[in-house]
Amino acid sequence: MKESTKQTYSMDSLYPRSLKYLTSYLQSMVRGRLWLKVLIGMILGIVTGVIIGPSVGLIEPAIATLVGDWLAFPGKLFLALIQMIVIPLIFASIIRGLAATEDLEQLRRMGLRVVMFFVATTALAIIIGLTVASIIKPGTYIDSELLQANMSIAPVVVEQASSQGINISELPQKVVSLLPSNPLNSMVESNMLQVVIFAMVVGVALVMMAPAQAKPMLDLLGSLQEVCMTVVRWAMVLAPIAVFGLLAQLTAKLGMDALLGMAVYVGTVLLALFILFITYLIMIFFIAREHPLSFIRSIRDVMLLAFSTSSSAAVMPLSIKTAEEKLHVRPSVSQFVIPLGATINMNGTALYQGVAALFLAQVFGIEIGLSGMVLIILTSVGASIGAPATPGVGIVVLAMVLNSVGIPPAGIALIMGVDRILDMSRTAINVTGDLVAAKLMDRWVGSKLTFKEELKEESLHEDIREKTGLDVLTPENVKV
Repeated sequence: MKESTKQTYSMDSLYPRSLKYLTSYLQSMVRGRLWLKVLIGMILGIVTGVIIGPSVGLIEPAIATLVGDWLAFPGKLFLALIQMIVIPLIFASIIRGLAATEDLEQLRRMGLRVVMFFVATTALAIIIGLTVASIIKPGTYIDSELLQANMSIAPVVVEQASSQGINISELPQKVVSLLPSNPLNSMVESNMLQVVIFAMVVGVALVMMAPAQAKPMLDLLGSLQEVCMTVVRWAMVLAPIAVFGLLAQLTAKLGMDALLGMAVYVGTVLLALFILFITYLIMIFFIAREHPLSFIRSIRDVMLLAFSTSSSAAVMPLSIKTAEEKLHVRPSVSQFVIPLGATINMNGTALYQGVAALFLAQVFGIEIGLSGMVLIILTSVGASIGAPATPGVGIVVLAMVLNSVGIPPAGIALIMGVDRILDMSRTAINVTGDLVAAKLMDRWVGSKLTFKEELKEESLHEDIREKTGLDVLTPENVKV
């Protein structure tokens, strides 16, 4: 009787198509060296901004502002397109990723471990960022009064960092509030943590249902994934022009002198990101038993595409394909870990927030102290886990972090000019963290089938899909 009940689970009877089969356009962008086009766009954007900006002064400031706004139009359109599709793409991918896992026992073991791993590495990333920023002290190299004058910021009032801790009595209510009472409202407000929790609840419910009832929903979510990746394809056409326009506008407003003054801050963030990257390679070497150089060669294309797009969600199909075909991660692991990591594994973003918060505290002469740093770590972990995987989201989350320790949010305007470069860099590290997590979970959790057995089974299913035109297969289709 138990055996017949087990056969009614969707997890045992439905086989949704992997997101990795939507990678053809992403791979063409890698072959077309999109990353190089983006770098050229960055350089041309800075040069154009210097020419029309206050550094050279060839045109009047009012006209320069108007020209800069129009140059930035493709960039704003690019950001809007990516932001528009992230929530439906993540929502659909998490649910179908849950359906791709081999059994409930694998799901239970992997779910708990991967979330603990993401939280631990996010906290580690922030600690690395705070440590590097404390040693280099990039804020001491900045003339805050000059920058405030250039950016037309009102003089800030120095406030001491808040020493308030977390109220234990409020903790139960905060945990309950993680469950969205109105899922649609959570999506509208881009509350990604609530969206992820809702997607996981729906996904677990679907895999526990009878296959006949679950299949239509999985088919619909598969169509939604294809729609989202089509929009990504449109957005990617704009990527080099977008970077050019956004940097031209910001350089025209800031001037080259102000940008050069931020070089130490940029170098601090990049150094901290590099240390985090080395930490990942150490994990790969000692835990996954893989040579770091081999790992870098395997994930190079994904990192370059993530750098070009500034969105870990947009490159999810290529991340899954890379995890399975180059890192030899089981499909049942990669198709669950990668979509989840694209939302809650924002280590590069969290690190950046730690450096930026300490940098602005140094600029404005605010003493953070140990309690303030602990508060930055806690706030950054929570905010990063709930952040959408879209370009520029780090700046939005940073406002929450600054507010938690009493740093004036107006200081964000000081670092906006260089955020485009840092946004692309930290996204590449975010994607690397997702692939490291997939590799480690494959080693720690595994499944009933070996990697070769799962890959053979998936290849068989894909052959059947090509013959039948179906997206989600049932046992009847597989027998055919």
